[in-house]
Amino acid sequence: MKARLISSVVLAATVLVGTAGCNLIAPQATLKHYDASDGVSANVGTLEVRNALVISFPGKEGVLAMTVVNTGDSAQTLTVEYPGGRVSVEVAASGPTAFGANGNPGITLPGFTTPAGADAATVFQYGTETGAEARVPVLDSADDFAFQEYKTLTPTPIPSVSPSTGN
Repeated sequence: MKARLISSVVLAATVLVGTAGCNLIAPQATLKHYDASDGVSANVGTLEVRNALVISFPGKEGVLAMTVVNTGDSAQTLTVEYPGGRVSVEVAASGPTAFGANGNPGITLPGFTTPAGADAATVFQYGTETGAEARVPVLDSADDFAFQEYKTLTPTPIPSVSPSTGN
């Protein structure tokens, strides 16, 4: 009777270790960072760029949509260098700043040259921090396959200077 009890305990312990021990040697997928949406991520200093993507408007410009999380205590001016130009945007301190989401306009990229379907080599940089490059995906604004949440992102008109006619 005692041998039966001991063998039952040993068997139960073996089954328990055998079924739960996989996590001891297998990598845990939940610990690996990945981009769960259409965009890509990059980190530069205390700024974390999340879900960056460009909606292209052929022959015009592009619109960059992303969220930037500032883990620092002071606002920063983030410079975005892309094929065809560069722009700078203000990122609030201590939290996320959304561009092209939550009712906020996207960032207009004048002279954007990367065609839809390609990845744009984009560098995010601020202050004296070394820039972080990301291959940002470019979606076509005219493509019916484009997701509905991106259809509202359009370029912000850039004011032009016209000569005055005088009085």
